[in-house]
Amino acid sequence: MGFARADEVYGVTNPQFCGAQAEFAVATSGMVGRKPQSLNHVEAASAPVIAVTAWQMLFQYAQVARGQTVMGAVDTGIHVVAIAHLADEDLLRSLGVRSIIDSSKPAFEQDLPQVDAILDTVGGSTFQRCVAALKPGGKLVTSVSTQPLPTGAIFFYAEVTTARLETLTRLFDAGRITARVGSILPLSDARQAQRMLAGAPHKSGKIVLQIGHQ
Repeated sequence: MGFARADEVYGVTNPQFCGAQAEFAVATSGMVGRKPQSLNHVEAASAPVIAVTAWQMLFQYAQVARGQTVMGAVDTGIHVVAIAHLADEDLLRSLGVRSIIDSSKPAFEQDLPQVDAILDTVGGSTFQRCVAALKPGGKLVTSVSTQPLPTGAIFFYAEVTTARLETLTRLFDAGRITARVGSILPLSDARQAQRMLAGAPHKSGKIVLQIGHQ
């Protein structure tokens, strides 16, 4: 896709998702798309990696269909099971989650229903405890696990492309999906943003560095 001068775009800089914590950055043309008109710049900055990750998990790798039960995803027509802290229940319900399993319970895996797909963005012991809930022939997709995976499981890195961003732009502008921004910090606080990623307290939602006043 060609871009014209002054087009507003969103996306990533390169396949490693690095080099964007700066006032100016060079981006690969095939990894940006026109910014959704429904999103401001901060919201748009929060969206590309996480939205493409979810899209690829759901439709490219898990290949979920309407009526199936999925652990870890939200989409119209899909029964969603979330493993989470109950403090996040109101947020999850607002996103369309039907079943919430309390991750703080010592044996929460005993409460899990059988599911058609597991979408893992957590890894570790939580991931291992959920595997038994997968139906025979179900899909297990992870974007974070570095441990040995069960046979047939899929590990992938998000691949942000113009085509996928254009699809997401249409969904954003149609109100089908939304961006959820959490903590917004100035560029000078980039180190604190990294601490938040590592577990320091922050608002629920995507952590965004804001450059200037937009």
